[in-house]
Amino acid sequence: MDSVRGAVVVITGASSGIGRATALTFAREGARLVLAARREALLGEVAEECRELGGEAEVVPTDVTDAEAVRRLANRAVQLFGGIDVWVSNAGVGAVGRFEDTPLEAHRRVVETNLFGPLHAAHAVLPLFRRQGHGVLINTVSVGAWAPAPYAAAYAASKFGLEGLLESLRAELVDAPGVHVCGVYPFFTDTPGMSHGANYTGHQLDAESPFYDDPQDVADTVLAVALRPRAQAMVGAMTPLTRLGHAVAPRLMEKIAGHGAHRHFSRTPPAATSDGNLFRPVERGRGVTGGFRTPPPRLGVAPARRRGRGGGCRGLRRLRAEQERKPLRALSSGTGWSRMPARSPKPPSPSCRSRRPRAAVRPSLPLPARPLPVPPVRVRPAPARMCVGRNRGRSRASCSVSPASPPSPPCSPMTRRGWSGCSSKSG
Repeated sequence: MDSVRGAVVVITGASSGIGRATALTFAREGARLVLAARREALLGEVAEECRELGGEAEVVPTDVTDAEAVRRLANRAVQLFGGIDVWVSNAGVGAVGRFEDTPLEAHRRVVETNLFGPLHAAHAVLPLFRRQGHGVLINTVSVGAWAPAPYAAAYAASKFGLEGLLESLRAELVDAPGVHVCGVYPFFTDTPGMSHGANYTGHQLDAESPFYDDPQDVADTVLAVALRPRAQAMVGAMTPLTRLGHAVAPRLMEKIAGHGAHRHFSRTPPAATSDGNLFRPVERGRGVTGGFRTPPPRLGVAPARRRGRGGGCRGLRRLRAEQERKPLRALSSGTGWSRMPARSPKPPSPSCRSRRPRAAVRPSLPLPARPLPVPPVRVRPAPARMCVGRNRGRSRASCSVSPASPPSPPCSPMTRRGWSGCSSKSG
């Protein structure tokens, strides 16, 4: 599929969170949408926004736990637009709490929504896809399909089961190359689900974190999968890292997740238990985001060398001298944590302590002029020259000096031998 313009897209759970972001994303591309959720009034608002963005949108209130309601949704989409090109199973709920403290009805409701909801959708739309010869079934799964989720056992069980369902359906559809069954795997996402989910922990669930995924990133991934279908599409960097960690060291990941959950809920303020939106819709949580995602912190402080103070201990001393003159909060605005409280700088380490200042040198009195001693001059005798020629090996005084004689004539090739008066170096 090169474009979704004019394509018929059915989205469940479209009233808020990832579903709402997905509906708006497809509307910008000119798709024809069929929006489904339990909150009919809120679905009308989303449909109006989609029309303003250039798409067509129809509303069909649906509870995905009801198989007949899901089948009516598929039939209504065919009646409105003549077929279905993309089905996005996004509806989901959660119940947070210790397993034994969570009612069995809540566990059952989570599994019915998160597992049987996509199962009902696949059972209703796959026959239509086979008749058409094409179609993309996209399911919003979770990192919970690969990693443990303490305090959310039923949620993890539903996602593990959904992963098995998708793999089995892909195996069955090998004889239908135009039909695709895909999964999108986000990490913890900043959606209103944290505010209207069921809470049986006795503590508040509101937890700000910079590691939450943006719902718009998930929606963009869903659109990319609709254009280029693939079996699995992970969102962000935390999902593949978590999957890899659980595959390499599952027992260690269980301990990390368990201790982290216990520590988190031991520090949050107490709150009353609530069923949230498990059994009936709630009014809160109407937007795309939940407001729990914080911007990532700026880590570290620039080294002294990078700030033009030089390197080593000398640069560190200069930097600390400046920090003593300025409060640390002023420096943190552009170099480190913006929330760091002002505090006095730490004393330098022993290896970088400032050296003691040298004592001032007193000016000495002028000394009386005193003649400098002149060292004796040692004259080396000239080396004795040795004689050359017949007197070789004797001193110059004992050898006889012959008067200067004219230079020898150059030798010719014929006279080079046998005549001692020619010079062998010439010629």
